[in-house]
Amino acid sequence: MFIRLRLLLLSLGSGLTLLLVLCLGAQNLNDRHRLNLGVGQSAPLPSGFIVGISLVLGIVSGGSVAAVLAPAPDPDR
Repeated sequence: MFIRLRLLLLSLGSGLTLLLVLCLGAQNLNDRHRLNLGVGQSAPLPSGFIVGISLVLGIVSGGSVAAVLAPAPDPDR
């Protein structure tokens, strides 16, 4: 139980830290692009921010899956 919770908190904490650094680093980028979402377009965002968001989402989702699929500790130990 504690292993799963520790994995989940580590994943969320590292994702939030990377997101904070990404937001601070993307402040002064001038080259901005719009994403075509099918129904409309997003706000103009720097391309590095778009790539960084996908990286952060991958880290958080991968860590969450690892936390859910972690083996349960053996009660006989």
